[in-house]
Amino acid sequence: MNLKELKQVVSLMVNNQLAELEIEHQDVKIKLKRSNDVLSYPENFKHKRAMSEADTVGIRDKNEHVVDSELKKENIIEIRSPMVGTFYRAPSPDSEPFVKKGSQLEIGQVICIVEAMKLMNEIKSEVEGKVKEILVENGDPLEFGQVVFKIEKI
Repeated sequence: MNLKELKQVVSLMVNNQLAELEIEHQDVKIKLKRSNDVLSYPENFKHKRAMSEADTVGIRDKNEHVVDSELKKENIIEIRSPMVGTFYRAPSPDSEPFVKKGSQLEIGQVICIVEAMKLMNEIKSEVEGKVKEILVENGDPLEFGQVVFKIEKI
């Protein structure tokens, strides 16, 4: 495991608020554990961090509020990536995609795969509806919380 992969593991852990993570791959075994002490910062750093996060959240909330009200009018649900990883529309390169624009979704139906640290994570729909938009392409990198699908709720 190289430094880039290790950074991805740490990012995955932080983004998903995991307290402990253990990975075994070939002859490498890694166990990461967070404690409350890890979240403590020097006072001056904490203050600067809190200010920048508050500013960002304020801006984001204003923009999301406008978008959310528009989506509610159209009865649209956004499905966001639950983790950092790579987006795949199908189980293999030569297979049909799980869903296409216009596909009907059922609760629990697999809609895509997100690969994170060489683990394939099936993402399932939590709503019934029709796929209105797919916002990423096959093989695109995903950020935590990135909107991947827009679903017209039934």
